Amino acid sequence: MPNYTSPEHFHRLMEEYPDTICKKTGCSYDEKNKLFSIDAWTVQYEVDPGGERIYTKNNQQPLHDFFEIFLLHYLIEEKTIQPTGEWISEKDMTGGVTFFRGPHDIPTDRIVEKFGNDIDRFGQECEKFSGSRIEMADMAYRFEIFPNIHVALLYWIGDEDFPAEAKILYDSSLLDVFALDVIFALAIAICDRFADGIWTE
Repeated sequence: MPNYTSPEHFHRLMEEYPDTICKKTGCSYDEKNKLFSIDAWTVQYEVDPGGERIYTKNNQQPLHDFFEIFLLHYLIEEKTIQPTGEWISEKDMTGGVTFFRGPHDIPTDRIVEKFGNDIDRFGQECEKFSGSRIEMADMAYRFEIFPNIHVALLYWIGDEDFPAEAKILYDSSLLDVFALDVIFALAIAICDRFADGIWTE
């Protein structure tokens, strides 16, 4: 598997007091084995800072490799994240219009390719991934990726004039904490999970 994380991220994690990280993020810490454990969108991850490794518990299928970038930044972030309840798109973010294009274009078309106009199937998949229905678009769901990390996935049915469309929105608090490339890593993981149907009981 390609390594998208940096040793610096693990070193920063080792420099922090585990109790501080756990209180801030809702993770747990195994003092004996020096491991952080955290539930990430129904997948249980363990982070080994000393061994510079991230893996899932009980042979669960991990999310996209890019998700490890977001996971580490979430753990080492110094700010306490407080959701605002205000939804924004990537283009609403400062610098987002320039950044989120070309190689950083968010591939929500993969979600559309999977569901087409089958919005009921889309809803079933969202509920399988612990989504909560919200009143936006033709159908939309909110997800809590980590404690206080909220995103929404919106879906519009296509017709003779406009094709079906999917869009990710983010609680505006994410922009106060994460750089655009870190948010992009999260977006890739979301698209990949819905397109490939990654699910672990």
